[in-house]
Amino acid sequence: MKSQSVVTDLRKKVFTEVARVAYESDNPPQDLEEIPFLITPDEVPKYRESIYRERQIASERVRLAMGLSLRPENRPVHITSGVNKSTIADKYYEPPLMQVIPSACDACPDNEYFVSNQCRNCVSHACMKSCPRDAISIVKDRAFIDQSKCIKCGRCKAACPYDAVAYHSRPCAAACGVKAITSDEYGRAQIDNNVCVACGQCMSACPFGAIADKSQIFQLIQAIKKGDEVVAAVAPAIIGQFGAKVTPGKLKSALLAVGFKDVYEVAVGADVGCISEAHHYVEAVATGKLPFLFTSCCPAWAVLVKTQFPDLASEVSEELTPMVATARSIKVKRPNARVVFIGPCAAKKLEASRRTVRSFVDFVITFEELSAMFEAKGLELEKLEELPVKIKATGAGRGYACAGGVASAIERCIAEYYPDVQVKIQHAEGLTECKKVLTLAKAGKLNGYLIEGMGCPGGCVAGVGTIIPPERAKIIVEQIVKQSETCVPPKEMQDLAEKLSEMK
Repeated sequence: MKSQSVVTDLRKKVFTEVARVAYESDNPPQDLEEIPFLITPDEVPKYRESIYRERQIASERVRLAMGLSLRPENRPVHITSGVNKSTIADKYYEPPLMQVIPSACDACPDNEYFVSNQCRNCVSHACMKSCPRDAISIVKDRAFIDQSKCIKCGRCKAACPYDAVAYHSRPCAAACGVKAITSDEYGRAQIDNNVCVACGQCMSACPFGAIADKSQIFQLIQAIKKGDEVVAAVAPAIIGQFGAKVTPGKLKSALLAVGFKDVYEVAVGADVGCISEAHHYVEAVATGKLPFLFTSCCPAWAVLVKTQFPDLASEVSEELTPMVATARSIKVKRPNARVVFIGPCAAKKLEASRRTVRSFVDFVITFEELSAMFEAKGLELEKLEELPVKIKATGAGRGYACAGGVASAIERCIAEYYPDVQVKIQHAEGLTECKKVLTLAKAGKLNGYLIEGMGCPGGCVAGVGTIIPPERAKIIVEQIVKQSETCVPPKEMQDLAEKLSEMK
């Protein structure tokens, strides 16, 4: 299956080699040191000006894949420094989750207008005439913008008849809906972790692969090798991620082949949350006890509300997220199980580390990281045995994977079980749009609404840990929802939700 970019290819190579070390190595520190040379084995650099820089970046990626922090730029620290702490069979995580690799960052210009070679030095000089600060002059028969005078108004770009004025914004900063990307003293990107909600959109946007999150695949594989009862809780967005011919039965074969003892569908947990939030809306919002209700399944959205709109935090639903509901239900049946959430989302790694969640979700990995585990084991998924899969989730729970799917599922539940209640829906996707909706809610413009927020544009299918393009993933998920035997979870799931919420 064709990858989306060379950056994702390089990420997968590092994850695959780390997974291979985890499965096979008797001396992890030594074998981890070899990975940068496996990634760039030749003496001729492929992507950077120097083979040494390429290996430096690969070394930092290895550390992040082990859950370790980056090394400082101004003093010598060994690539495997601290690795003994992370070579364990339990979740290991050194905050922050998202980090900029300084040696990989190209210090892209941010918020800058400049004149390209399309300039024809026309007689009109409309760009010069439009500039309110006289920042434009003619230098060597071409318009030139003095950045010290430019106020970034964009009038020159609008005036140029040849579209010769270009606007540059840093891709990671443009993708960040909470404005958490700033610059260090060398012009390299840096993340303000007091603002960041760990959606990972900056990582997806960076064309240099300079931003990465931390992984738990090494520790997960250690738990598998140890013989622990490790089970997979798979998010509904996984449909189609590993190719059109990889059915749920073949995917189950692959998960068992890499060491999981069993597989559970997180869409069942979504069904639990769906009926619970439907009841919550009917009891609280429809009766006027609450002005509105925010859904809670997206951790980036929930953190955004709590950090930037704290006076609205009480309106975030307290019902269990699909990940947590599924993990708790698994623990009821299998108290010794170690639950691994497998999904599209980096922010779920932070959610699972919260004090109230940690004892139920033991590890979180993305589809991208799971793909590397399959690669390390040499699996060809299309050729695997078709194992029987018992489908327990409804179309409502599976639809959670796409933006608007959560609110739509809750709306269907209300229509089915509370037919006399009218529900008003508002949904936002992408953090910029989420902030706009929250501002409207704060101003009292959305009273009576059920409000769904998704940190990633498109919903979970556009999460940073996905493999296929979001547009394709959305089509596949929608097809599965339509093919589901039922699209409304049974009302008795509310009782199950209450039992799971009481678990300590």
